[in-house]
Amino acid sequence: MLEFKKPELSDQQWVTEIMRSSGELACEYCFGNLYMWSSVYDNTVTEYKGLFLARDGNERPMYLFPCGEGDKKGAVEELLRCAKEDGAPLTLYCLTPKKVRELDCLMPDKFEYIPMREYFDYIYNTEDLVSLAGRKYHGKRNHISFFKKNFNWRYESLTEKNMDACLKMNDLWETANQEKNPEEIGNELIAIRRGFAQFDRLGFTGGVLYANDRIVGYTFGEALNDTVFCTHVEKAFADVRGAYPTINREFAAHALTAYKFINREEDTGSEGLRKAKESYYPAVLLPKYRAVYKG
Repeated sequence: MLEFKKPELSDQQWVTEIMRSSGELACEYCFGNLYMWSSVYDNTVTEYKGLFLARDGNERPMYLFPCGEGDKKGAVEELLRCAKEDGAPLTLYCLTPKKVRELDCLMPDKFEYIPMREYFDYIYNTEDLVSLAGRKYHGKRNHISFFKKNFNWRYESLTEKNMDACLKMNDLWETANQEKNPEEIGNELIAIRRGFAQFDRLGFTGGVLYANDRIVGYTFGEALNDTVFCTHVEKAFADVRGAYPTINREFAAHALTAYKFINREEDTGSEGLRKAKESYYPAVLLPKYRAVYKG
């Protein structure tokens, strides 16, 4: 039987090597993201013959489709045994269309595939987010222009020196937005604090936006691979016109031009968030499915 355990910093190297070599584009394939949220979602990990496996322990357990090169059919069979111990049908998450085809080839007609629209990843051309060129970005450019003309502003990298100030800004943001989804916002703060505690060790990169010497936005994430950066967190005050598009644009311009794409993760089913992410015109809307064992 597989033995899953909490992800630790000592797991970072072997997990990251498998994830990056796999060529996956989904945000779930970032070790830092997994580590940040592990205390919220009770994520656990293990290795099976060179493959990376993960378990989401919240509510009914789900398992990440095996990542890496190796005996994936054998790994899924092991996960079927784990699911039997769970007392529920095996549910695999984060299957892109390619992985759906792969699993269906390994085990024909054994799984039902359910599209999870709220977890589709929004992936953008970095150059689009930097240049904001063309008529479709006219509104973004206007908001940024207003912000830069009406505030004494500056951008700087997110480091240990300004983390406490970012957390204080986050507290104010949380107070303003708490009623929208108190549990989710509270959980996110737990993940952010966990990420900040090991920011450099996890290989995170971030940026901070100031207006009149006050932090009005910050963001951070990590490399998914050599060509894709994954933004995990972006916060700004909605009542400061232009703060959101400015932190988005300045972070891309200052820190992310080495990457071809930026994965800005999913919309979690929020209508407002979906509209905001669509307004930046993703180059790829990456579908994800859940696979539920029919047996």
